[in-house]
Amino acid sequence: MHKKTTWVGVLAAALALSVSPSLVAQQPAAPAPSLTKVAVVDIQRAVMETEDGLRAQAQLKKYFDRRQAELNGRQEELLKKKDDLEKQSKLLSKEALARAMDDWQRQMAELQQVFQSYNGELGKKQNEITAPIYARVSGYLRKIAKKDGYDVILDRQAVPYVRSELDLTDLVISMYNSGEDAPAEPAPAPSGSAAPAPSGAAK
Repeated sequence: MHKKTTWVGVLAAALALSVSPSLVAQQPAAPAPSLTKVAVVDIQRAVMETEDGLRAQAQLKKYFDRRQAELNGRQEELLKKKDDLEKQSKLLSKEALARAMDDWQRQMAELQQVFQSYNGELGKKQNEITAPIYARVSGYLRKIAKKDGYDVILDRQAVPYVRSELDLTDLVISMYNSGEDAPAEPAPAPSGSAAPAPSGAAK
């Protein structure tokens, strides 16, 4: 282990019926199918580019850097220990060398488990910090949908193309940063990380 570890539309079908003129005169015309009004939002950018989101990123980076430095230090110690064992290989008996290498492999396996546990811890910390921001952003989206009559607001990442005027991301960020009140109804955070881990996360 020498390498350092770091989300519709509704489709309507119309059936044309052949009817006599007398029936047309006697029956009211069928209402035209209503159209679904759709908009999009880049939810990740809306969360992370608010003032609170930027502060959250800084907090996560500080948390990450501290833990990463600690784990990297332990890894460097073990890599140095392996180099020392290789240099001493001719001076040790086969049994002593085998025991030393087994001990080194055990310590590296334990460190790998710590790295994996740390990645899970980082994801949990990230969700903990960004969940309130996500809930508030979702509140603004509900407010916009109610005011402007949107039936559906999709995640921008889920659609290959959309007209720029249908993208609500900048509007949501502006509403958030202005301190405008958002509906109090909470929205559950999406499963998984709300935002990418800081650059350089352990793998």
